[in-house]
Amino acid sequence: MKSHQKGFTLVEIAIVLVIIGLLLGGVLKGQELINSAKVKNLANDFNSISAFVYAYQDKYRALPGDDRAATDHLGANAACARVAACTPAVPPAGLGDGRINGNWIGAAQNDESYMFWQHVRMANLATGTPIVGAADYIPRNAEGGDIGITGDPLNANWTGSFFICSSGIQGRYARQLDIMIDDGNTQTGSVRTITDRQPQAAAFQNIVAGTAQDSQLFTVCFAS
Repeated sequence: MKSHQKGFTLVEIAIVLVIIGLLLGGVLKGQELINSAKVKNLANDFNSISAFVYAYQDKYRALPGDDRAATDHLGANAACARVAACTPAVPPAGLGDGRINGNWIGAAQNDESYMFWQHVRMANLATGTPIVGAADYIPRNAEGGDIGITGDPLNANWTGSFFICSSGIQGRYARQLDIMIDDGNTQTGSVRTITDRQPQAAAFQNIVAGTAQDSQLFTVCFAS
């Protein structure tokens, strides 16, 4: 009596391998689309905040956060940086000087960089709470990091009217972001990468693909 050995034919094995390949390809493509969408969201933050600055400036002839007449423009609940009243007889140094003063991150509540968010929200340019000190007052990026703005130089060798910074961004996304909206070099151009959550940059970070930096967290800043 002959015994017949059961198993897969070459055709069946080939079909299974094709199916596995298609599934893997779909997973990888899906992950690529997710990553691309995340980078686009990060880029949109820079574009949107720049638009807030120019729209406010065009409407009120002042910079948000640096507006010495904020109560006149936005109402009695608007705060001014460094002073209790928005139109003092002798305004303090810095207020209304055409620069958004203060650190981009960890700003004190009386810093212009902190007041920026209240002013653009009360001007109906941005969404979010205008309540100073609220838990969700500082906006978040797609990675859950803080977003901030300042007119103070982040580095003596980098100039701009203002700088928008976004923290907690993995190196792989920081690199893609630079490729998308700048020159692809995280140390040069209008988009640069610094040590994560630092108010200033001693040096800009060069992110090398395929290294541990891909998953390391950085802060990406945009100069305008």
